[in-house]
Amino acid sequence: MTDLETADPQVLRTAMTDQLVREGTILSTRVEAAFRTVAREAFAPEADLRRAYAAHDAVSTKVNEHGISISSVSAPDVQARMLEQAGIESGMRVCEVGSGGYNAALMAELVGPDGSVVTIDIDPDVTGRARTLLDAAGYDHVQVVLADAENGLTDAGTVDRTIVTVGAWDIPPAWTDQLAEGGRLVVPLRMRGLTRSVAFDRDGDRLVSRSAEVCGFVTMQGEGKHQERLLLVRGKEIGLRFDDGWPADPDALNGVFDTDRVETWTGVTVAPAEPIKGMQMWLASALDDFCLMSVDPDLDTGLVAPQNKRANITLLDGNSLAYLAIRRTEAGAEFGVHGYGPNAKAVADSLVRELQTWDRDYRQAEPVIYAYPASTPEADLPAGRVITKRHRRIVISWPHEGQANKSTTIEKEK
Repeated sequence: MTDLETADPQVLRTAMTDQLVREGTILSTRVEAAFRTVAREAFAPEADLRRAYAAHDAVSTKVNEHGISISSVSAPDVQARMLEQAGIESGMRVCEVGSGGYNAALMAELVGPDGSVVTIDIDPDVTGRARTLLDAAGYDHVQVVLADAENGLTDAGTVDRTIVTVGAWDIPPAWTDQLAEGGRLVVPLRMRGLTRSVAFDRDGDRLVSRSAEVCGFVTMQGEGKHQERLLLVRGKEIGLRFDDGWPADPDALNGVFDTDRVETWTGVTVAPAEPIKGMQMWLASALDDFCLMSVDPDLDTGLVAPQNKRANITLLDGNSLAYLAIRRTEAGAEFGVHGYGPNAKAVADSLVRELQTWDRDYRQAEPVIYAYPASTPEADLPAGRVITKRHRRIVISWPHEGQANKSTTIEKEK
């Protein structure tokens, strides 16, 4: 019997932690010790032991009327990565937005007896569950608060670290007003439909990223909720998802998939298991009329062959579009582009050029992500893609070599 087949929680906890260390997700001895100490099964009673300790699996704890998860115990690898990003030290005051119990317990281990942890959630079912499980596991000193985190914590004082464990479209002032100068906010921030766990350091009234990791979370509720818009372009089979903006004439895309497909292959290749998060962020920041394509798995006729059928990078041009495709090669895979509509070749060529630019100039690069107050004038922002939200102007700024030194602005959805 292997470690992962046993029903002994201590053995499973050790095996899970060993896996996260091997995979390079856990990097520090402090985070490793916290994972070896906290009993994850105590915070995931909805799952059997093996599922509770699956390194890459979240455990859903509440669903809405449509069966969609609205609260969960995040996957261990995601929690470990965010804790490493946060760099929590002994004696710190830390805050968690989005309560599950397990992550707060890990944070309590990291701050030790001289630190403090407060976890906040808008849902009384979630906070009640977290309070009960934390008490039962011996973490009764963790403060659990029922409130909308959009407005911050009353009389909480300053905190050294805030970790947000729900998907956020914006960064409300309350999250930084209570953050100490030089403090750190780790937040799964949605930018043009792509979510990255961004570790921001506070620098006056702006935030500057230290790292950004691919992640996925249930979305924010309350005042901070932001719903993406969906344009169905072939019955309910194919939809185009817009996080910001909307086509000037959405009806122009009617029948776009009834036209002949144009295929172009880029010569841009990727090795098996090679990370490509930088490519997605480059395309999202370089392309103006950008959206994500989704294909309903229950209605999929095989008409389109996107690289990712859940959320695929797509470029629009009036009555035409092009999307990212992929094909297998002996060395791994090659990226290509499929175009549809009267201007299929032109829009496909535009997407191809940006893919090749990423491959040539930015393949080994990552952007710096800034968050400024929404009132910041364009002239005071660094070069890059500017996304104006309700509270913040997010700037995705790449190294300047090979990049035009100007800002491109996306205004917030009205």
